Amino acid sequence: MEKIKIALDWTANTNHTGFYVAQQMGFYKENGLELQIETPLEDHYDLTPAKKLELGQVDFALCPFESILSYRVKAKPFDTMAIATLFQKDLSAIVTLGDSGINSPKDLDGRTYASYKARYEDAIVKEMVKNDGGTGNLRISYPEKLGIWETLLTKKADATWIFLNWEGVHAKNKGISLKSFQMDDYGIPYGYSPIIMASKKQALKNKRMCQKLLEATKKGFLYSQKYPREAISMMAPYVSEQDADLDLLESQEFTAPYYGDAETWGHMRPEKVNRFIDWLCENKLETRPFRYDEVVLDLLHP
Repeated sequence: MEKIKIALDWTANTNHTGFYVAQQMGFYKENGLELQIETPLEDHYDLTPAKKLELGQVDFALCPFESILSYRVKAKPFDTMAIATLFQKDLSAIVTLGDSGINSPKDLDGRTYASYKARYEDAIVKEMVKNDGGTGNLRISYPEKLGIWETLLTKKADATWIFLNWEGVHAKNKGISLKSFQMDDYGIPYGYSPIIMASKKQALKNKRMCQKLLEATKKGFLYSQKYPREAISMMAPYVSEQDADLDLLESQEFTAPYYGDAETWGHMRPEKVNRFIDWLCENKLETRPFRYDEVVLDLLHP
């Protein structure tokens, strides 16, 4: 049995259900793998998942697609590649409280945005505001990552970036009204998030192991899609206490359609990847126009 580790991008939630299902159902073991799943709770996000991968602490990491680019253009580049995406469509959005008086992104001018301090994040949000007719003059705060959602709820920040299927459902369950603004609606051809990241050198060296990981993971996500109630029963024990009051079944049913299907799960379309990178370059957020084959290693459809 080959032991491998993956670092998740957040505390256990319905973005990750397929990993836990594949683990509990024995899909990894059927492929000769023993997967250890790590979450940011273990070190309170002292290190990002991508950093853990770079340091060799894990074999795979979950992160937004932008992290691939960010690590490729460092002073000492790290040979990261995206090997699969969890969602076929973007499930994230910039959100504000319903009673904030913010009715569209341009109203964020002069307001406080709680940032995760990702490489392109602040600039992307500012461009969204500009595309809506604002100046992009936001105040940016950098709270502890695991506490960012709370800063919105306590009105210490006016907006932040969330997953609609998790924090969005959490707000709905608590009767909290949100207004959400998605990238595509404001001229930003956002890429894939989250994706499974790997080192190109290690992925090619251990190609069959990577394929086995993806085969088992895909099986876990498609099972979760077909049997949401059974799936969340396997994931629920790993959900943090702060999310204990969230309706997991509602969140899972919201999430499941975005996984894709047996043909599309994990697949990233070249035109979507290239368009996002081109947009970053056009807006001077990136200078190197990477192409799909440089940043995506498609082991599902070789």
